Amino acid sequence: MNALLFERPVWFATGPLVLEEEPQQMEDFTYHRPVLAAEAVELLAPHPGSLVVDGTVGGGGHTEAILKAGADVLALDQDPDAIAQAREELASYGGRVTLRQSNFRDADKILDELGIQKIGGAILDLGVSSRQLENADRGFSMMRNGPLDMRMDPASMLNAAQMVNSYSEEELIRIFRDLGEEPAARRIASLIVKMRKDAPFTETLQLAKAIEKVVGRHGRRHPATQAFQALRMEVNDELGALEQGLRVLTARLEVGARIAVITFHSLEDRIVKNFFRDHSREWNDRPEWPEPRRNPDYDLRAITDKPIEPGEDERKMNPRSRSAKLRVAEKIG
Repeated sequence: MNALLFERPVWFATGPLVLEEEPQQMEDFTYHRPVLAAEAVELLAPHPGSLVVDGTVGGGGHTEAILKAGADVLALDQDPDAIAQAREELASYGGRVTLRQSNFRDADKILDELGIQKIGGAILDLGVSSRQLENADRGFSMMRNGPLDMRMDPASMLNAAQMVNSYSEEELIRIFRDLGEEPAARRIASLIVKMRKDAPFTETLQLAKAIEKVVGRHGRRHPATQAFQALRMEVNDELGALEQGLRVLTARLEVGARIAVITFHSLEDRIVKNFFRDHSREWNDRPEWPEPRRNPDYDLRAITDKPIEPGEDERKMNPRSRSAKLRVAEKIG
């Protein structure tokens, strides 16, 4: 299977750890191999006659590998640029791939519109792509100046500038601390609130430089990495979408079908780990109960006891894959 996966370059997901290295020329990294593609597709085990939902199609890397394995694909992405690129990359597969601009949390609505009740698998590759990071107009990058946006779906109401300029200091502390795991969360929030009184934050480098004043430079990692990550996750409600998407997609799996999730952040991985654990447990027990009770959510079997991580070769070829973790579970009757 590995020899078939990468006949043409595609997007890869980088995850929440936004660009740490110095910027390169855009053509060097706009399209790359998706992370853990061979492992994910092997464990997903797609087969001819089945329909797999790729909830984060990006440039089409995982989708193309699934199509080559014989399954058809419903490919979703909330980013219209990703859908346009995937449509171009996957045009040769014709009607075997259906593309829709949508967040995977709303996959049930798309499936209902298409008259599809059950699916033969699902895959989520979370995070942000290199293409999104390096397009300054999207506002994700700390290295290239652009509007302070960070919306995966440009039609969404809330952007990063609105958040930074209107959220209270306590709300900003919560975001930087809980989503970015930023030790300097309180000091960053305090400085933002102070500076925005004189002039609102409207550009990415304006905010990145302000954060650098607080955090300072240490090594190659940009000092605003964790704060930018936190803002992006809040703007796009990424953890909420993940929790809802797992429920929606698992409910649609036919018996024996699998769901594969690639995460890049400990908070995401914890959500996936706990969801698979809670849905793989036949019985629940509590000290106050006289006896164990059957778990009403019991509908999965964990395929990966521990997360699968990129090998040394992949980490060398793609340093941004180093934080990736793959978990897979199977629907049971």
